[in-house]
Amino acid sequence: MKYLVTGGAGFVGSTIVDRLVAQGHEVIAYDNLSTGNLKFLEQSKEHITFIKADLLDMPALTQAMRGVDFVFHMAANADIKDNLKNPTICLEQNTIATSNVLEAMRANNVKRIAFASTGSVYGEPDKFPTPETYTFPIQTSMYAASKLACEGLLQAYATGYGFQVFIFRFVSLMGERYTHGCVFDFSKKLLANAHELPILGNGKQRKSYLYIQDCMDALFIAIEKSSGNINIYNLGTEEYIEVNTIADMVCRELHLPNVKYIYSGGERGWVGDSPFILLDITKMKSLGWKPKLSIAQSVHKTIHWINENQWVLKERK
Repeated sequence: MKYLVTGGAGFVGSTIVDRLVAQGHEVIAYDNLSTGNLKFLEQSKEHITFIKADLLDMPALTQAMRGVDFVFHMAANADIKDNLKNPTICLEQNTIATSNVLEAMRANNVKRIAFASTGSVYGEPDKFPTPETYTFPIQTSMYAASKLACEGLLQAYATGYGFQVFIFRFVSLMGERYTHGCVFDFSKKLLANAHELPILGNGKQRKSYLYIQDCMDALFIAIEKSSGNINIYNLGTEEYIEVNTIADMVCRELHLPNVKYIYSGGERGWVGDSPFILLDITKMKSLGWKPKLSIAQSVHKTIHWINENQWVLKERK
C-alpha cells in the first residue's frame, strides 16, 4: 500500500514511517520541519519520499496525496502550555490543516485516515478512568478545542463521504525521539543548572503516559481489526504518575542528588493543565492489545534516550 504520513519527521510520525517501511509499504513523509527533524528519518530515508511542505499549502498537499491508499495524520501544533499566547496557531495548524488534509483526500478519492487526537479533549472530567463515551465538558485549552473540532470534521467526512476514520485519543507519549514535555523540559533545565529545577504547578499533578512503541502496536492493531466508518479509541495505560516522581527519576538518571525543586504553585501548571489524567482503555484492550511497558519504564527509557542524544536539547527551542 501507499501511505502518506503528515508530521512524518516528528516524534510520532517518524516512528510510524519506520514501521510502514519495515512492513514493505510505499511511504510519503510530509512535514514542514517546524518541529520535526530529518535525523529521525535516517533509518528509513533511502526507502521513502520526503516532502517538505506545510499542510496549509493546498496545491502541494493535493499533489502529494495522489495515489495514496491511507493517511496517518500526525502533524499538529502540540504546544498545550503556551497555546494562549497565539490561539490562531492551533486553529491553523490543527483544525484548518486537518480540513485541508480531508479535502486533499477527497480530491484524490483517498478514503482512510488515522488521526492523532488527545485525551485533553475530556477537559477536567469527573469520571476516572475516562471512557470514550464520556460527555464532553467545557474545553480548557485551545489545543484540545482545536483537536475536538478536528474530530468533528473527521466524523462528518466519514458520514458524508464514506471515509473510514480512526481517531486515537492519546495520553502523552514517551520514548525515543521524544522532544517536548516534562521529561524533556526537566532534562534541559537540569543540564543548564544542576542545583535548581523549576516545576510548573505544585508537582502533584497525576499524569498518564504511554511508550511510543506500545502506541504503534495499538494503532496498527486497531486499524487491522476495526471495520466501522468511525472508530474512536483511547490510548494510554491503567496507571498514572506524579510530576514530582518524574522529576526524581530525571535527577537520578543525571546523577544529581541534591536538586532543589522550585514550584510555581497551584494544582495546575498552566491554564488548561488537567491535574489528573487517566483514560479508560478497555475498548482498545478488547482488540487484544495492552501496554508492554509501565509508565516508570517508559519514563526511564525516555530520560536515557535524551541523555544519550543531547543534541535534541540544543536543536529544539
